[in-house]
Amino acid sequence: MSHDSAAAPEAAARKLSGRRRKEIVAVLLFSGGPIFESSIPLSVFGIDRQDAGVPRYRLLVCAGEEGPLRTTGGLELTAPQGLEAISRAGTVVVPAWRSITSPPPEEALDALRRAHEEGARIVGLCTGAFVLAAAGLLDGRPATTHWMYAPTLAKRYPSVHVDPRELFVDDGDVLTSAGTAAGIDLCLHIVRTDHGNEAAGALARRLVVPPRRSGGQERYLDRSLPEEIGADPLAEVVAWALEHLHEQFDVETLAARAYMSRRTFDRRFRSLTGSAPLQWLITQRVLQAQRLLETSDYSVDEVAGRCGFRSPVALRGHFRRQLGSSPAAYRAAYRARRPQSDRQTDPGTGTAGGPRALPPPDAPVALPPENAVPFQTRRTASPIPAGAASVPGQRGAP
Repeated sequence: MSHDSAAAPEAAARKLSGRRRKEIVAVLLFSGGPIFESSIPLSVFGIDRQDAGVPRYRLLVCAGEEGPLRTTGGLELTAPQGLEAISRAGTVVVPAWRSITSPPPEEALDALRRAHEEGARIVGLCTGAFVLAAAGLLDGRPATTHWMYAPTLAKRYPSVHVDPRELFVDDGDVLTSAGTAAGIDLCLHIVRTDHGNEAAGALARRLVVPPRRSGGQERYLDRSLPEEIGADPLAEVVAWALEHLHEQFDVETLAARAYMSRRTFDRRFRSLTGSAPLQWLITQRVLQAQRLLETSDYSVDEVAGRCGFRSPVALRGHFRRQLGSSPAAYRAAYRARRPQSDRQTDPGTGTAGGPRALPPPDAPVALPPENAVPFQTRRTASPIPAGAASVPGQRGAP
């Protein structure tokens, strides 16, 4: 699922300075960056595919610091351009940053700020969002990054409206994407924005990827605690919540267990995880429902009860909002793609009834068929409020 903003008219209307060209794309590389993310914009914007109906871009590969640049597997890269080449680009892409804990070079940040001031479109893929945030380009804006790093981004840059659910976020002149393959989604979106659906579709066919994917990052989230919360006293409350998702409790219950007021708990929880506690709790319940739908034959009503939802209606509403599908449709699509030999029978009955063993936590989740759910686009630049995903009539509990 993408997040397109139509609420930044000033940014969208800004003109490129005279020396910049719309068709020129600069890719800013740093030492220590992963080669997969780095190669995505090079492949999308650096190969001439006019024979397939894809308009040509002019690519500038720029070193963000002194080389040689080391990357995955010990490879060394030499970029043909330096930071000065960014001054000609209408789009600047930062495909990744080597460490979410270290600051990017100030010279590179200055070049990005200058490019933005002169009307260039700035793009951060995966951890490239940390570079954009360090440059101040995400202040007050919606943004995303890999779900694993989203809490760190939200904590380090509290003025950024981090949404870990999105595959990419388009805020007009500043765009960010989730990890790895989501960078392809965002680059295709840029081609679609510049040249239309036909050009983006032709490019997708060449890359052998879907023209656009429905859904977001929720399907990949796991139950691991954010790295920063491990040593915090709040970690005990979070761990308790994860162990008791089958019970009906609300955020007030968690605040009481933390010996805090609701307001203090909300503020503390958000600072540690980058998410409002109600939204986090709903997401965890949906993830648990997703697992049960994949690994058991419980009815949807039973799944709702075992995940702490007050009713099946609440489960269906939250499930569709987060995964773009009804629970029943998700289960049907999952089973259609699952090999028959993987289905474990209940030893007590000899049937497929009863819970099955859960897959490993890091196992990829089978997704519904791409055409099962229509692509949806949210057009708002505002962060999602804490209660936005709750079913009408409910307060403080999913």
